Amino acid sequence: MPFALRLPPYGGGRGERPILTKMKYSKLIIAIIIAFIFIGTFVFLYQKSQPEPIVYNEFSTKMGDVSKTTLITGKIEPRNEVNVKPQISGIITDIYKEAGDVVKAGEVIAKVKVIPDMSQLSSAESRVRLAEINAKQAQVDYDRDKVLFDKHLITAESFDKVSQTLHQAQEEVKAATDALEVVRDGVSKSNASASSTLIRSTISGVILDIPVKVGNTVILSNTFNDGTTIATLANMKDLIFRGNIDETEVGQLSIGVPLKITIGALQDVKLNASLEYISPKAVENNGANQFEIKAAIDVKGAKDLRSGYSANAEIVLQTAKNVLTIPESAVEFSGDSTFVYLVKGKGEQKTYERHPVTIGISDGVNIEIKKGLSQKDIVRGPQVVADTKNKE
Repeated sequence: MPFALRLPPYGGGRGERPILTKMKYSKLIIAIIIAFIFIGTFVFLYQKSQPEPIVYNEFSTKMGDVSKTTLITGKIEPRNEVNVKPQISGIITDIYKEAGDVVKAGEVIAKVKVIPDMSQLSSAESRVRLAEINAKQAQVDYDRDKVLFDKHLITAESFDKVSQTLHQAQEEVKAATDALEVVRDGVSKSNASASSTLIRSTISGVILDIPVKVGNTVILSNTFNDGTTIATLANMKDLIFRGNIDETEVGQLSIGVPLKITIGALQDVKLNASLEYISPKAVENNGANQFEIKAAIDVKGAKDLRSGYSANAEIVLQTAKNVLTIPESAVEFSGDSTFVYLVKGKGEQKTYERHPVTIGISDGVNIEIKKGLSQKDIVRGPQVVADTKNKE
């Protein structure tokens, strides 16, 4: 039998079949992964496209107090501020006090050097010369009549008149001399203790401001000029709150109502006050009509209060005690009517029924329900937003 050589097919061998099998499995796995990714993406997009169920807050009615308040912006200031002005014109030579010092009435604040008015000075000097001439003549008349009186040549009545004339002439010399010293020096020898060159406090209190400096020229108050203010004083134990309230709220105020005062610069300070003044006339402020109010502040125990502090005053306009309340956010306003949505049923059977109610006053958070609800009712509130649901 002839010999024949048999060769295996091209590429054949023992390792070929496993290699092909691994390649098929790899392709299958990749296809499965791609299919899972595709299906997962589809499911995710489908779920995202579905509308989420709407969830609402729900509130139970409850009994409580409701107060309608308003907040007024104003400032703290003394009831009375006094401007101390000089009694003469001149130049400031000394200032003995500074802003913030506590002074008593009559205490010296500053000193003024007089700048005499030339016309007044000339008139005063002329008055002195005339008074001295009259005094000399009166003295001559007196001496002559004294000799005659001693010899009993004139009556006592005539001599008394001459004596009186002499005394009057001497007093006129003193008065003219004092007037000249006041015009020239600002003070006379006879009233040195009441010198007009010394600027004294007119009240007891705190010096709020001294707007002048040494060397400044000051003028006295007269018909044509208000005069220069040397210092401004006030009693810091008698303070008021001054602010403006809108015309829509002023009708609910009355004299004597309490206020709660808070000061922005002093966060821990809360003061009590009592309303004592409501302006009878409105002023326009940013297009709105407002009325000025003033309230007396109780400063007992308060420290570091300063004139001009910005402050807020809270006033209670109306109060309703032990009334049925719900959050104001649960109320629907439609024209002149108000409604709430009552919760009916539970779970999947839950529904919301629109129901009319009569409301009272509101404090901005809770509102009084006068009619339409009971203490057992539950009402629908605003819709729960997504962020709130995720946090829950």
